[in-house]
Amino acid sequence: MPGRVVSMRLGDLAAVLEVRLEGDADRTIIGVATLRGANPQHLGFLSNPRYRRDLAGSAAGAVLLRDGSDCPHEFAGARLWAQDPYLAFARASRMLHPLSSVEPGVHPSAVVDVRASIDPSAAVAPHVVIGAGAVIAAGVSIGSGCHIGAGVHIGSGTRLHPRVVVYDECSIGERCILHSGAVIGADGFGLAFNGSAWEHIPQIGRVIIGNDVDVGANTTIDRGALEDTVIEDGVKLDNQIQIGHNCVIGAHTAVAGCVGIAGSTRIGANCRIGGASMISGHLEIAAGTEIAGGTAITRSIREAGVYASVFPFMPFAQWRRNAAQLRHLDELARRVRALTGDAPSQDPDE
Repeated sequence: MPGRVVSMRLGDLAAVLEVRLEGDADRTIIGVATLRGANPQHLGFLSNPRYRRDLAGSAAGAVLLRDGSDCPHEFAGARLWAQDPYLAFARASRMLHPLSSVEPGVHPSAVVDVRASIDPSAAVAPHVVIGAGAVIAAGVSIGSGCHIGAGVHIGSGTRLHPRVVVYDECSIGERCILHSGAVIGADGFGLAFNGSAWEHIPQIGRVIIGNDVDVGANTTIDRGALEDTVIEDGVKLDNQIQIGHNCVIGAHTAVAGCVGIAGSTRIGANCRIGGASMISGHLEIAAGTEIAGGTAITRSIREAGVYASVFPFMPFAQWRRNAAQLRHLDELARRVRALTGDAPSQDPDE
């Protein structure tokens, strides 16, 4: 999502970031870059010690460092000392690489129902479809090929990249970013088995997305069956995530790519969910929980903490031997109980 590039005096940048500058305040910075790829007009950063080896030879004009750390004498650029260099780098990047501006107005090829309301400052690109009763607020940008259903509300400053689909009656808050291929409000997986075939259950809820939410490319959020699916303020969703019907994702939770969240699961605020994790339906995840990538969550987490169930990878022959042993684990447990006199657990989840 490239935008325009702006330049800043290093002293001005340090002042806005509220970091301590050691070096030439008049140096011009025109962008951010990695330590290896930077030139003298770039700002770099070092927050992970494993990249410290790249700092000494970096050509960056300035680098963000953590307060209290050291810096190789070989590094010739300016130093910006911050409590959290990665956070400061993120803020600098937004200032030096702002989003491209868009021209307000509705492209002639867009198909807009006469009952829709579009603020004059909004931008509607070619081949967009906007349904009856939709409300597009000030400063919204809708990319080419998007489909906005009837009764949809999109809050001010939100940006939809090309080919986003928002189904009828869904609501998206202010300052959100939805990337290409995102689908908001498709039917949840609601089916009833009649003994020989599946029958569809109408999904009559909505999707409600709060303010400052990011939705990655090809991520899908299903509408509720009866109640709404809710994505609260500040949630960050990576690419190719599936969120089932009636889920609630708490404020400022971050979910990495390829996560699957089954229906009616409630995830608390400020959680971090690693990539390719799978979360079963009708569960509750406590606020502040961290889930490692690839973890399968099959029961509720009532107490915040760090949870993981990833079996370390290993050579295939070793894995086969271990798998053969695991097949007999239940039998071994029964034999141990018989020897010790312990009663078997009554908890089906254990």
